[in-house]
Amino acid sequence: MIGTLFRSEDVPAEDRFELWRERVGRTVAPADLTSDHAADYWAEQRLLQLGPVTVWPTSFLPSRFRRNAKMVRQSDPELYHLRLVLGGGLAVDHDGRYDTYGPGDLYLADSSRPGDVRAYSDGERRACTGVGVEVPKALMHVPPHRELLGRRLSGREGIGALLTDFLTGLDRQADTLRPSDAPRLGTVLVNLLSAWIAQVLEAEHALPPETRQGVLITRVHAFIQQNLHDPNLAPPVIAAAHHISLSYLHRLFQEAAQGETVAACVRRRRLEGARRDLADPAQRTTPIHSIAARWGLPRASDFTRAFRAAYGMAPKEYRLQALAVRE
Repeated sequence: MIGTLFRSEDVPAEDRFELWRERVGRTVAPADLTSDHAADYWAEQRLLQLGPVTVWPTSFLPSRFRRNAKMVRQSDPELYHLRLVLGGGLAVDHDGRYDTYGPGDLYLADSSRPGDVRAYSDGERRACTGVGVEVPKALMHVPPHRELLGRRLSGREGIGALLTDFLTGLDRQADTLRPSDAPRLGTVLVNLLSAWIAQVLEAEHALPPETRQGVLITRVHAFIQQNLHDPNLAPPVIAAAHHISLSYLHRLFQEAAQGETVAACVRRRRLEGARRDLADPAQRTTPIHSIAARWGLPRASDFTRAFRAAYGMAPKEYRLQALAVRE
């Protein structure tokens, strides 16, 4: 597991909002945090330290974050702040630029500039949810121009969608990630963020070759994950979808996947997906061959053989054991 958890319900009610205010100030930057719900506040945050990059998936009751010019002069951590909105909305005034944001939107802010962020929801005590990212400015390969700061940007297409998937995946997988994974994940995130900014600014030429290569391998992995259901998913199909040669695709994996081949990666992910479904009590009546076909393995004999080789037992035996443990 990586990261630390904060749950307001773990502390006395009278201390919750003040502790949350202090935590947000340490995570982002000192600011004036207020809320109509301060007397009975609720918030949850997972704080992931990925080398010098901080990621914080969070849910909290509506509140307002204000950082004026005096606060900037007193304390400036020299960070770019990225926010992915997942639930609720934001009304943001960043250094004079005003915009609103809803689920699937992204916005960038500069800790060196004043801002006023109001998080709101569609119900009296409905939570606002999202993921925040703090990146030291010195790490950015392509600094965001002022025109991008405080502007509504999409996290639903292109590299923005890859960035969204990466951030939400970090939260889902945090319990299975190891501390040794953190620096590598931070590098991947900086590369994705830099490539996204370069795409928006049409400045891809400014990216260093290793960043472009890192983003390409991330795109390839996302494509594989999205198409595992297709039994025809194979290295030539993957290479063609990304307009690269088959030999270059194999070289990418040799350099970035610790020796795992493209075909082995596809097979491993399919088997992992099938194994999760076999262990799911809600799918106990789904035929094993249907689960295998869902993950792109339509031949029952091939699936059984591959599953046994990977996990040491047949799919039926694994399902019986996994479901027995859950009962």
